[in-house]
Amino acid sequence: MKNTFGNQLTITLFGESHGPAVGCVIDGVPAGVKIDYELMADMMSARRSAGSISTARREDDLPEIISGVKNGYSEGTPITVWITNTNAHSSDYAELVNTPRPGHADYTGHIKYRGYEDGNGGGHFSGRLTAPIVAAGAICMHMLGTKGILIGTHIAKLKDIDDIPFDETNLKRDIELLQTKKFAALDDKRGEAMIATIMEARKNQDSIGGVLDTAVIGLEAGLGEPEFDSIESVLSHAMFSIPAVKGIEFGEGFHFADLYGSQANDSFAIQDGKVVTKTNHNGGINGGISNGMPIRFRIVVKPTPSIAKEQDSVDVSTMQEKKLTIAGRHDPAVIHRARVVVDALTAIVLTNFLLERHGSLYFGDEK
Repeated sequence: MKNTFGNQLTITLFGESHGPAVGCVIDGVPAGVKIDYELMADMMSARRSAGSISTARREDDLPEIISGVKNGYSEGTPITVWITNTNAHSSDYAELVNTPRPGHADYTGHIKYRGYEDGNGGGHFSGRLTAPIVAAGAICMHMLGTKGILIGTHIAKLKDIDDIPFDETNLKRDIELLQTKKFAALDDKRGEAMIATIMEARKNQDSIGGVLDTAVIGLEAGLGEPEFDSIESVLSHAMFSIPAVKGIEFGEGFHFADLYGSQANDSFAIQDGKVVTKTNHNGGINGGISNGMPIRFRIVVKPTPSIAKEQDSVDVSTMQEKKLTIAGRHDPAVIHRARVVVDALTAIVLTNFLLERHGSLYFGDEK
């Protein structure tokens, strides 16, 4: 049983959706790192449910740091983040004890933990566990920012609506723009169309998914390992910890199948005394190692599995088939809330790589 991610920098998650709290322990943050509470609040706000396009469950999600920080700076010891659950309705799940919800981890979790798991609201498998991830990611996001590394994610596609793509010539502008938006579409009109589509799915007692597109700028070349701990493999490992993520691609991704090698390769050049590539089809990664160009990847988020339509399920106590209608409060889409979780996990992964390469003195001592 393992709930810890990372090597030089580790994050261990704890808690359940309807338990007293969720949180994490972050180990490996160097001493002297400033805790940017304003950035943390902004990122938590981007994950928080709001309006009719999200669940009616409203949590304050105010992270309380109960160890590892003194006078606003990291001590170099484990940082514990505690987020109290204040709005749980466990009674919504009373009739689901023996009836797994299609698309959820109810059945697989029941088998793995032999019936001892807390199934209310998904328990430890719930999207609630992304709240402490975002809090931890905010600490790492600040650390990366001190080195000029910026991360941004937008909703590239929702159902059949496409956002405008990142401007490869001005990624910094686009990333900074996204940090100001509650709904992360680069084009406001297309964002409005996406919101209307989410509302239509809710009206139809259904849900919807989409594609998130991420860009990282300012990252140095040489990070990552050529085999099992490549940039791609570790980022993929992290992204699949987000509930509802079912796929990832880097650079051109599956579009590489349509290209010749002469089209897919990124030719090298010298710009301002630095080695660059003329294109970025490979998403800033060669041989599993960063090449200094922007890191680019996309993930697909499936429709939220909790829907109000009647579905087929089983009763695992009687081993009989039955019909299931899910009550309670659920998101018609989670993609707009998941984008900041992608940013947070990306920050955690890249901070870990930088600490492995440069050591703990690379960050911190910000007074």
